[in-house]
Amino acid sequence: MGVDIDQAFVQDPQHRPGLSITQAQGIPLIDLSPVTTTNPCPSSMDALVKEIGSACKEWGFFQVINHGVSIPLREKLQEASKKFFAQSLEDKKKVSRDETSPSGYYDTEHTKNVRDWKEVFDFLTKDPTLVPLTSHESDDRLVHWTNKSPHYPPGFRDIIKEYIEEMEKLARKLMELIAMSLGLEVKRFEEFFKEQTSFIRLNHYPPCPYPHLALGVGRHKDPGPLTILAQDDVGGLEVKLKHKTDQEWVRVEPTPNTYIINVGDIMQVWSNDAYESVEHRVMVNSEKERFSIPYFLFPAHDTEVKPLEELTNENNPPKYRPYKWGKFLIHRKDSNFQKQNVENIQIHHFKIA
Repeated sequence: MGVDIDQAFVQDPQHRPGLSITQAQGIPLIDLSPVTTTNPCPSSMDALVKEIGSACKEWGFFQVINHGVSIPLREKLQEASKKFFAQSLEDKKKVSRDETSPSGYYDTEHTKNVRDWKEVFDFLTKDPTLVPLTSHESDDRLVHWTNKSPHYPPGFRDIIKEYIEEMEKLARKLMELIAMSLGLEVKRFEEFFKEQTSFIRLNHYPPCPYPHLALGVGRHKDPGPLTILAQDDVGGLEVKLKHKTDQEWVRVEPTPNTYIINVGDIMQVWSNDAYESVEHRVMVNSEKERFSIPYFLFPAHDTEVKPLEELTNENNPPKYRPYKWGKFLIHRKDSNFQKQNVENIQIHHFKIA
């Protein structure tokens, strides 16, 4: 990524980052002790469920402490990630993603048809992961995606796999809390993740000499039900607050050892708009590099995504047509990695007028 900025990175004027920072005051910080300690008292569980519901409804984003994830393991993965990205481009490209699978190294991802100022390494939580071969509705063929195995740093794959186990445990707890906050059975969402298509991403945002023109990741919403993000102390995540009338972007200040959680598009559909997916983006820094590790919880490829029956009735009819998650995922994959003339697929394409 040279000093002369490639036009592929330049955001349209209306989407360029503002260089003055508004810090997000009040993004909820939620203590998960009631679900990470043994024998919690019922009243603390009820209070936690209420907090989660309120955060999902009002913000779509929240941070969690006492989440039960091993901090030394998280630090170990962060160090391994830094070592991986510090290699030469030639060495990183030995584990590049290819036509057969989207896992591995990549440095030319596009968001909203503008290239992101970042490089990534993606790793599937299930190896192999079963997905449709194409996004065509009439094509029933399936294919297996598999993971790439970097040789450096040593033990990289094992560290990632161990960390994924921790993410899966945390995601399960969060999905149970969200289910309860919606008045659903505690295990209501479990059936959707038996053959999940989830993945973990290691992000590296190099210093950018043009922070007024480019973004680490352009404005977007996450397509799955839930994202769990570990970010370093550099910061850069910005959220478009939905209860602000002027729709301003605010920075989420890094808090040590917390995770940032956001609900995604699938949760918006399942909840029939009770919980909305919120637009967010990542700023670049002209002096410091930044690292982050999001875990994207995705359901099985054959999941039919639609508003849940328990949350719809005559007065609150379904607001979305059903769609097949696997087909949606493949459509997204195809459009995320090349510039297109049209917007890539979004849940609003399934909205019932």
